[in-house]
Amino acid sequence: MNAKMRWLKIGVNLIVILSLVIVLVVPSPVVLATVSEVGTGGIPLSINDFSVVPQHIVDDANMLATELFGDAREKHQDFISQLQATYLMAKDKDIVIIFNSGGWGWTPIEDSPFGMGIVTGISSELASLGYTTLFLNHLRTYESWQVIINESVEIATRYPSKAKDLITRVKFLTNHIPDLRVIIAGESEGSLICTSVMSILSDNPQLYSIQMGPPFWNNNTVSGKSLVLRSNGEVADAFSQGDIFAIIRANLEAMFGISQENTGKILFYIGAPGHDYRWEYPEVRSQITKFLYESFGTKQ
Repeated sequence: MNAKMRWLKIGVNLIVILSLVIVLVVPSPVVLATVSEVGTGGIPLSINDFSVVPQHIVDDANMLATELFGDAREKHQDFISQLQATYLMAKDKDIVIIFNSGGWGWTPIEDSPFGMGIVTGISSELASLGYTTLFLNHLRTYESWQVIINESVEIATRYPSKAKDLITRVKFLTNHIPDLRVIIAGESEGSLICTSVMSILSDNPQLYSIQMGPPFWNNNTVSGKSLVLRSNGEVADAFSQGDIFAIIRANLEAMFGISQENTGKILFYIGAPGHDYRWEYPEVRSQITKFLYESFGTKQ
């Protein structure tokens, strides 16, 4: 097992080095993540009337946008608008769940194979505890081959730069809505950015995390405020547990038309048995339900 993990880590390091070389040769522009309400097909929040936002909150949004994007005027203004829109949507809610998709980071949760089941399940459980919720997609990229190269580096290095965007959004919401709780959720590669954010904001009492199927190299420390699922309770997750031979076997069988009993994919096309977290799986449902109850209890 140790030898296998060593070779897997060597392979990841080689990918990182190759990707870094390509990125240096063809530099990628700074990508502004977009936030959309779940169910809108990834369309950015469209609130345009910010007249009711207090001036001190507008000023803070402006300062944060400057820190992230400097003189890039269009990104700067878009980010301010996004911060104000999320504030207006979240200020009367108890809990905001910000979802980070797997793959290359541009797929909203409603388009993932099991996403809406998770949304419905979590919303229902929190409602039964008396909480109002807001689900948001955090789309960290857009479709582009150059973005894919840049994202490959981020995935392999646990999002050292893109985590700043999400950290800023979380701090903005929790600073200005003191009673709000925020859950950053992620599937597959999207769990990596959750780990980075939780590590940096470990002292934020309003922040929690749910991670489903994180990559095998993501050796995150599980705290009482994070739920990390590496198995759906039905089949061991080959990707999350680093079973490269199970992944190779599954894809070879698929190439020769052999029936696949164990579903699950990484990066859209690569088969990975067990990399599938559906609300209808008893283990997935029970683990998330238990985590929500132990974290929040019944609203008083």
